[in-house]
Parts: sequence; C-alpha cells; structure tokens
Amino acid sequence: MNINQISIFLENRPKHLSEICRTLSQANVSIVTLSLADTADFGIVRMIVSDHEKARQALTAAGHVVNVREVLAVTVPDRPGGMAEIMELLDSAGVNIEYSYAFAFHHGEKAVLVFRFDDNAKAAKVLEAAGVLTLNERQIEESAK
Repeated sequence: MNINQISIFLENRPKHLSEICRTLSQANVSIVTLSLADTADFGIVRMIVSDHEKARQALTAAGHVVNVREVLAVTVPDRPGGMAEIMELLDSAGVNIEYSYAFAFHHGEKAVLVFRFDDNAKAAKVLEAAGVLTLNERQIEESAK
C-alpha cells in the first residue's frame, strides 16, 4: 500500500524549516513524521502529512519547490532485530532501497519504517507475502497519535 510523501527542497539557512512548519500550520496540515537531509548549501525535507495535496498547494504558493512521491510504510516490532528482519526479506528479493526513515509509537511495541524503493510494487509484494503489515495514509497518521 503506497502512501504519498512530500519532499521540499530548501536552502540551508536559519528559519527555513520553521517557515515550512508555519506554512503547514496555517494550512491546518499536521506533520506525521519528517526526515531532514542536508548538504552545505541545501537540504531535503521529507514529510508524511495529514493532507499531502493541501500541503503541496500551500508550500508551492509560499514559493517552495515541492515533490510528491510514493513511499511504502511498514510496521515492525520495536525491539532489537525488528528492522533486520525486514531488511533480510528485501535483500533476499533483490529490492533496492533508495532511502528510509523511521519513527516509533507506543514505545516498546511497534515502529514504522518508511521506504522509497526502486520498485515499490515489488517490495510491497515481498512484504505482503511475508505477512508484513503495510500502512495507508490514514493508518500512519493514526499511529502517530
């Protein structure tokens, strides 16, 4: 089950991330999870939000460069080896991971791993066949509450 993630390219300067957060707040869009990667000159903020289309429109209107990409989110046990089990499934199927980030909820119970694969459909089939729960956008928002 693919979900939509927004990616925002931003200059590596003070207050830029807070501007993005403020824009989303004013649009009444909640941030479920985010990842920030940077270089010396720019960064990429990847977010799963409560309404990706509303977020895209608000951020674009505010002058930001925004992309929407499909990602896959799965739940794993929040314990040592939880992610390793998923990685072994993906490795054995030859699935390439472009990037990933994670967040935990209900500490000690479950964690959510967000992946961008070179072939999301293949990864979803491998994970589904192994009984790994994939989340839709509503489920991932609920998991963060």
